[in-house]
Amino acid sequence: MNTLLRLAYKTFVLTGFFETYLKLNEEEEKQLEAEIGKIDTKEAEKMMEITTSWERKGRVEGRVEGQADLLIRLLKKKFTNVPTEIENQVKALPAEKLQQLAEAIFDLETFEDVKAFL
Repeated sequence: MNTLLRLAYKTFVLTGFFETYLKLNEEEEKQLEAEIGKIDTKEAEKMMEITTSWERKGRVEGRVEGQADLLIRLLKKKFTNVPTEIENQVKALPAEKLQQLAEAIFDLETFEDVKAFL
């Protein structure tokens, strides 16, 4: 029973992926359902590993993007007018540098300080 529940869950997630990223017409949906029904358990598990890694990557990218957006909002609150150049530089920072900026943001007193940090 446990294997059946896992397969049902994985099928649900896989179908959700198709619904989110591929807009299928009615005929394509029927074909997809037929093909999903033919997939054996091991193959379905491999497909779900791929989907899961994409989901993980998406969550990481979303957190980085959200942190960059928050830091830009904080810079705007502190300095009022933040040049687009600074916004773009913040958005391009890797996660580790964003974390460092978050820790240093209240110590930065001028845009020159921000530019030097970036």
